[in-house]
Amino acid sequence: MLGFPYAARGQAIGLLGGSFDPPHAGHVAITRAALTRLGLDRVWWLVSPGNPLKQQGPAAMDARIDAARAMMDDPRVVVSDIERQLGTRYTSETLARLVGLYPGVRFVWLMGSDNLEGFHRWQDWRAIMESVPIGVFARPDGLTRARGAKAARTYPQARLSSSDARLLKDSAAPAWCFMELPLRPESSTEIRRAGKWRAGAVEAARKDR
Repeated sequence: MLGFPYAARGQAIGLLGGSFDPPHAGHVAITRAALTRLGLDRVWWLVSPGNPLKQQGPAAMDARIDAARAMMDDPRVVVSDIERQLGTRYTSETLARLVGLYPGVRFVWLMGSDNLEGFHRWQDWRAIMESVPIGVFARPDGLTRARGAKAARTYPQARLSSSDARLLKDSAAPAWCFMELPLRPESSTEIRRAGKWRAGAVEAARKDR
């Protein structure tokens, strides 16, 4: 157990959740962009015990946490197993608990545009949209598909322009914003398929940082 991250009242904390199986340069790119473009104080990587939408379980959690720490070496970023400690399975449950545990902290959910496309399949996705602001980072060639996502079409009036991205952390939910990001081509799925994960994962993460 890693312990609960510290956050002071008034701080803006970005939450990047996922299995991180394995963590890769795309996660790093989203994190760095969120810190600068959204003006966040911290970003927490929420390494999940598992993804309810995937049938196959991920690698051992401690291995994924070690690899994430090796990949993201920045004092403003915390790699956390808070979902394991809370015993939550779904993002909606995790957010509800965090909001209760950290009064006065402004949380912003972070995701890639590929996640937004399937966001309507997440458990209680509307509750997520209406509980915290959401920052969506997209490759330039992925914006069209993301704009057509059900979540985007359901909450069009809640969208901030990318030029107003720094206002997102202070916006009442529902509020969300698209930001273009020239992400590197890595994906966790492709890394696993190429056999570059599990064996020597931590050392590989350090080299790719």
